[in-house]
Amino acid sequence: MSTDLNHTEDTGSPGGTETAVEAAATQDDDNRHRSAIGQLLGSIAHNPKALAGAAVLGMFVVVAVFAPLIAPFDPHSTDYGRGVGPSGAHWLGTTTYGQDVFSQLVYGTRQSLLIAFLVGGVATVVSALIGVGAAYVGNLVDHGLSLFTDIFLVIPGLPLLIVISSYIRGGGIMVMVGVIAVTSWAYGARQFRAQALSLRNREFLDAARVRGERTSYTVVFEILPTMSGLLVANFLGAAVYGVLAVAGLQFIGLGDITSISWGSMMHWAENNEALQAGTPLWDLAPGLCIALLGASFSLINYAFDEVSNPALRPPRRRRPQRDRSQRNQKEVSGAATVQQT
Repeated sequence: MSTDLNHTEDTGSPGGTETAVEAAATQDDDNRHRSAIGQLLGSIAHNPKALAGAAVLGMFVVVAVFAPLIAPFDPHSTDYGRGVGPSGAHWLGTTTYGQDVFSQLVYGTRQSLLIAFLVGGVATVVSALIGVGAAYVGNLVDHGLSLFTDIFLVIPGLPLLIVISSYIRGGGIMVMVGVIAVTSWAYGARQFRAQALSLRNREFLDAARVRGERTSYTVVFEILPTMSGLLVANFLGAAVYGVLAVAGLQFIGLGDITSISWGSMMHWAENNEALQAGTPLWDLAPGLCIALLGASFSLINYAFDEVSNPALRPPRRRRPQRDRSQRNQKEVSGAATVQQT
């Protein structure tokens, strides 16, 4: 009897009530985040554009992971004849240096995908932290970060990218990722700030302030999970920008042209006049792969836009009048059967 009484008194105390309320609020937040992400993924799974983009992207991921098993030759070897046309042994022919084009194309998928994912991730993280942090904290912090963002928005991205790359020519992958991310985060930060301003006075954020949560915790675990669609859209947009930017820089000789990548393949093919020398696939094949990879990211991005914005969704087809009449007849007959029974 005393044990039950003590238990009742403990649960009825202010401290116990406060703990229960906090646990319930945390559980509600978790359920809300899970349901939002589940609905988003379910909508994407039924979108034809998303499925097509995911299929193409999945194909490139498989090629990048299993490149040693797919490529028939060493991409660096020069022992396969100079300028040989497509054949059973060399599906896309060889370069003027005697390298197998198909093997270089397969191994080049690795660097292109790696840079795309890294640029997308770095640019999205920087954009989200700066944009959401500025909107949530407000006051001088918001003004300072907004001014910093506006400076990068005013500066033309492509000339800045070329100037920075010319000074650090020959840098590794991480240097290239940093350069591209520096020129691509500002627009996303402006989007995150606008979205965060609309959420700043919501009840779940007021509850986080009452609980005394840190600003970093609130931004990362309370606000950002509600922006899953915007996070993915910014990641995909930055990834497309990264693929095109690194290919363009390597094509004009500002990137790491000694590595095996699609951009370096196009650079050496252009320098050796592949189209006039009878080896057009050396130049056309990596360009087609860049276009397909960019299209896959763009298709997935368009699908996320359609899911998050109902105005962009295609109109549903109306069922024919005959199907409607048949359905009405079935409903009437079913009601009559129920009445008879």
